[in-house]
Amino acid sequence: MPAPSPRLLAPLIAGTCLVLLTGCGGSSGSGGDDSDAAQSPAAGSVVPVVASTNVYGDMAERIGGDKVQVTSVISDPDQDPHSYEANTRNQLALSKAKVVIENGGGYDDFIDRMLKSGDSSAEVINAVKVSGKTAPAGGELNEHVWYDFPTVARLADRIATALAEADPADAATFTRNAKAFEDKLKPLERKEARIKADHGGEQVAITEPVPLYMLQAAGLENATPEEFSEAVEEGDDVSARTLQQTLALFTGKKVKALVYNEQTSGPQTEKAEQAAKAAGIPVVPVTETLPHGKDYLGWMTANVDALAGALAK
Repeated sequence: MPAPSPRLLAPLIAGTCLVLLTGCGGSSGSGGDDSDAAQSPAAGSVVPVVASTNVYGDMAERIGGDKVQVTSVISDPDQDPHSYEANTRNQLALSKAKVVIENGGGYDDFIDRMLKSGDSSAEVINAVKVSGKTAPAGGELNEHVWYDFPTVARLADRIATALAEADPADAATFTRNAKAFEDKLKPLERKEARIKADHGGEQVAITEPVPLYMLQAAGLENATPEEFSEAVEEGDDVSARTLQQTLALFTGKKVKALVYNEQTSGPQTEKAEQAAKAAGIPVVPVTETLPHGKDYLGWMTANVDALAGALAK
C-alpha cells in the first residue's frame, strides 16, 4: 500500500479497560515489573502475545504452540483492516502482552498508538522492519509483506527469538517450530518459481497492491494504472479516465488475470471484476486476513494455486 490511509489511523480509546473477552486468559500482567516472574512465565503458564491481525496471530500460534496464548486484534475475514477502530479490549490485551507483532509501514498504526498510551514492556516485532523493504525511488512502500515468503521466513525466526526471551525454558521448542514452519514455506516459493518459468513477463491486473509481492515473485507484471489501485486503496473515487483505462485492460484482453482484493470491494472494483468476467479473464480473489478455517500456510497455498490455475486457462 501507499502511505498510511486516514482510515488506518484508528482513534486511540482511553479510559477504563473492559474485561477482555478472548485471548489473554491466564496471561501475565502488564509491563513495568522488574521481577523475575514478570520477565518469564511461571511453570505451566503461557506467553501472552498480541498480533495486529490473525495472519501474524496464526504464525505466533504455529511457532509458540501450547506455550503461547494469542490475541489477534483483527480476526474477522469480513472486517476491512483499513477501517478498523481499536477499542479498550485491545488496550487491555496489549497491556498484558509480552510479545506484540505488528505489520508496520502505516498499516496498523493503532497498535503503536495504544502501546504509547499504556505501560507496556512488550517486545514489539515490526514485520516491515524485519523485511528490510523500503519505498522505491519516487514511489510508495508496499507494506503487505505477509505476501512475501522470504520475509515471512525471517519473521518466523524473529518470533521464535522473542518468545524464547519471554520463556527461555521453551526456547528449543520455539526454534524447532519456527524451522518446521519455514520448511513449509519452501514449497510455496517453488510454486512461484514454476509460475515464473511458465508465465514470466505476462501481465495481470489488481485492484489493490495487496498481492504484489507474490505476483512479482511469480515473474508477473502489474498493468493496472497506479491511479486506480491507489484510489481504491485510499477509499477515493477513481477518475472516469483512469477507470476507462483500467476497464480497457479487460475489454482489450491485455491481461491474463485480475487479482481482486475481495475484502475491500466497492462499485469501482466491482466494475473491474464484471469487465474481467465479461471478457473471459479469470478473477483470482485474495484477502488481507485469514479466511475462516484457514491457517497461513493453507491460505497462501490456495492463493498461489489459484493464480497458477488462472494463468493456465
